[in-house]
Amino acid sequence: MSDLHITRLFSAGWAARVVARANAADADLIVVTGDFIDGSVDMRRADVAPLAELRAPDGVLAAPGNHEYFFDYAAWMRHLSALGFDMLENQHRVITRDTAHLVIAGVTDRSARGHGQMGPDLDAALAGCPAHAPIVLLDHQPGDARAAAARGVALQLSGHTHGGMIRGLDRLVARGNNGFVSGRYQVGGMTLYVSNGTGLWPGFALRLGVPPEITRFHLQAG
Repeated sequence: MSDLHITRLFSAGWAARVVARANAADADLIVVTGDFIDGSVDMRRADVAPLAELRAPDGVLAAPGNHEYFFDYAAWMRHLSALGFDMLENQHRVITRDTAHLVIAGVTDRSARGHGQMGPDLDAALAGCPAHAPIVLLDHQPGDARAAAARGVALQLSGHTHGGMIRGLDRLVARGNNGFVSGRYQVGGMTLYVSNGTGLWPGFALRLGVPPEITRFHLQAG
């Protein structure tokens, strides 16, 4: 999932329905690539409460989006962690099946330094990874995908663009994101998937021909 943008427009009831659908997918792992909210923790506390019910055997991992920085980033990282999210701020986790390993890494948002916070650092996120393990990267914005591909990432999951929101506008949105706006791309040896987002930013709460999504991925060893 990506870009929930939980607000008065997409509030607790909507969040509960999203959680129910995500849990019904019966996935091994749930990931969220940022932009959970618009508003402070005090404003959105009741609305985000249903997110605590997300369940997956290998956990619920997430990376921050740019909107988390607009509303007291540190407070939101604490609150999302308390709801059960394993927030990956230039960090990684390793999922193991028998002798096989899968790395799930996450970086902070490109906008972080402008808010006095730690900027994205893929080298730090991958430090100490098991050698030769495939890497899945959670990066809210897709613009740095080519750098991730050069670093050996196998799959990058991003959001941020909302798929362009309106058919035709997507071409303009793509320009601001190094050509990436919606769906699957092959970037060198890496697959990039840019989600249309699950919710909508209230500042432009409109979609035409660009549906929201909760996306299920089936990863198979090569």
